[in-house]
Amino acid sequence: MSKRQPRSKGNTTEPHAIFVLWMVRALVPLNGQHKFFSRRGFENDTLANAIGLGHWVDSASDVFPLKEVQAELRTLHQQAEKQSAKATVPGIVRKNVEKLAKLVGLGDTDCRILEFVVLLHNDRLLEDATDYLGQIRSLRIAHILSFILNLPEPEIRASLNSQGALASSGLVCVNRHCSNTLRYKLDVLSSEFVELMTTSDIEPASLLRGTIAAAEPSQLTLADYSHIAPSLEILRHYLRQAFTTGRRGVNIFLHGAPGTGKSQLVRALADELGCELLEVASEDSDGDPVNGSGRLRAFRAAQCFLARQQVLIAFDEVEDVFNDGDNFFGRKSTAQLRKAWINRMLEDNPVPTIWLSNSIHGLDPAFIRRFDMVLELPVPDKKQRERILQKNCGDFIDASCISRIAEAEYLAPAVVAKASSVVRSIRDELGSGCTAAFEHLVNSTLEAQGHSPLVKNDPNRLPDIYDPTIIHADTDLASISSGLALERSARLCLYGPPGTGKTAYGRWLAEQLGMPLLTKRASDLMSMWVGENEQNIARAFREAKQDGAVLLIDEVDGFLQDRRGAQRGWEVSMVNEMLTQMESFSGVFIASTNLIDNLDQAALRRFDLKIKFGYLRPESAWELLCRHCKQINLEAPAPELKARAARLERLTPGDFAAVLRQHRFRPIQSAAAMLAALEAECAVKEGSRRPIGFIR
Repeated sequence: MSKRQPRSKGNTTEPHAIFVLWMVRALVPLNGQHKFFSRRGFENDTLANAIGLGHWVDSASDVFPLKEVQAELRTLHQQAEKQSAKATVPGIVRKNVEKLAKLVGLGDTDCRILEFVVLLHNDRLLEDATDYLGQIRSLRIAHILSFILNLPEPEIRASLNSQGALASSGLVCVNRHCSNTLRYKLDVLSSEFVELMTTSDIEPASLLRGTIAAAEPSQLTLADYSHIAPSLEILRHYLRQAFTTGRRGVNIFLHGAPGTGKSQLVRALADELGCELLEVASEDSDGDPVNGSGRLRAFRAAQCFLARQQVLIAFDEVEDVFNDGDNFFGRKSTAQLRKAWINRMLEDNPVPTIWLSNSIHGLDPAFIRRFDMVLELPVPDKKQRERILQKNCGDFIDASCISRIAEAEYLAPAVVAKASSVVRSIRDELGSGCTAAFEHLVNSTLEAQGHSPLVKNDPNRLPDIYDPTIIHADTDLASISSGLALERSARLCLYGPPGTGKTAYGRWLAEQLGMPLLTKRASDLMSMWVGENEQNIARAFREAKQDGAVLLIDEVDGFLQDRRGAQRGWEVSMVNEMLTQMESFSGVFIASTNLIDNLDQAALRRFDLKIKFGYLRPESAWELLCRHCKQINLEAPAPELKARAARLERLTPGDFAAVLRQHRFRPIQSAAAMLAALEAECAVKEGSRRPIGFIR
């Protein structure tokens, strides 16, 4: 929509004859004069001067001679009609309209309407004259224009049809949603479009200024998107073939969380294809936002103007068009209001287009099925995150920190790029604090997005003294590793009390197999939004497949609970999704749970092996006590402590880990003190089995 220019205090320049003709037609045959006149004179003295009634403005008469002035206005109208053949639009406007007519196929009536609408948006007096027609409904527009332009009303109506050349090209569209003055009922491409049409001998493509912009240079290459290499390979070949053959109706829908690099991907793709990339602007040249209908109109124009050029169009933030409605109140989106046109355009647009969105949720399925390809750009997998971190921060963050930071699964490329840019700009001032500053910036962004902050330690690091032979399990844990080294496909369920070493065994197993470990907990996968639990589960399995990683899901009982006890539909669908992913996953999948009795029976059958982890045997408890004392430089435990250790029936490796954490802030001075701390840990577990207070 073009912007309204500020009202001038005066207009000493004599208006063009065509303007006078149009203004008096609005005032006389269309009866705008009833609001133009008041009891004391004119509502607009400048307009009165322009049409030849200026001598009445400063009349000395105390009483305004309304009937006499009205009669003179009718005479002026008659004179203007007699001279109408000589009244033509400014030459520059006529010339530019003729160029557009050849480009987009405008008929004669289309051209006359376009000339009028451009000048209506450019000339304040013409706008003022038509304002006196009041609030206009869409059905009256053809009638009004037939008088002003002296053209048959049916032809006007045909030209303004939503399927006509004016609307299809985005040059002129009727605002059909509410009553308004004529200027605001007839919308144009942009204010820049009006300015260029009335002041310059233009090239049609320049009329897109302010609505379509050349993309900035890409900062990445397709090699930075190796985590979606299979999809990119198809997309690259398809677009290249489309440019070669002139294929129509080429539309790609690319969605992914903010910061995943969607815009950079499209720019890198254009570089690879050797074509120009143009982006549909989301704000005008003044920095003001452009609404969905305005952006869609700009897109229409670009499709018409650029049909014969080797260009690629990117339409970012398509939520402005597809998801700007309100289902709760029944308000349709911009796209739904233009559904027929959108559908036709997606099947026949001449310029290949990539549509970008942060989410595919809420998009009408009727639109989705018309896209040639629908691609999700996920946050890169860990390997790719490490490469991105190395590229952006490798000169001020060491390899071990990069590996740890890369564990953050929601760490998007844009977050890394922004944080590294800030740190690099003040690197001299930060000195040795670059890593800490980078992590602080990343954490601030992750937390603002609702994600967990970076971990301070490697979450998959095994204790230095880990030994699977010490773990109390009903299966030879070491032999499983040997078997999986030959056949790297298994579904294992590790169950038993908390702290018995289930998660640590998963880490050890991945280490023995030489495979990365992808660990997911309930908090990583559960969502408050319906349907997102299933998406998160699918994403975890997909990421493990892409990384070639062992997938460990801790607390799996939250996702595989017995469906017979489900109270909500989403609980059943979540279990179904987990079972589906387990069936199709060909790698090593490990699930751990403290509550195996709560698992769905069908889920239990899908595990190749169910391994029970129990409390430490007396000999294992003693061995761990000796090893931990040595680890923190304590003397070996006295033999008489062995009997005390054997009495700890509910002792787990997790209890030793808890005691070592205490040692950091409450140093343990002897083996006896360590054993006492272990006894205290077990006493807490024993106490939890007793009833609370006086309840029996």
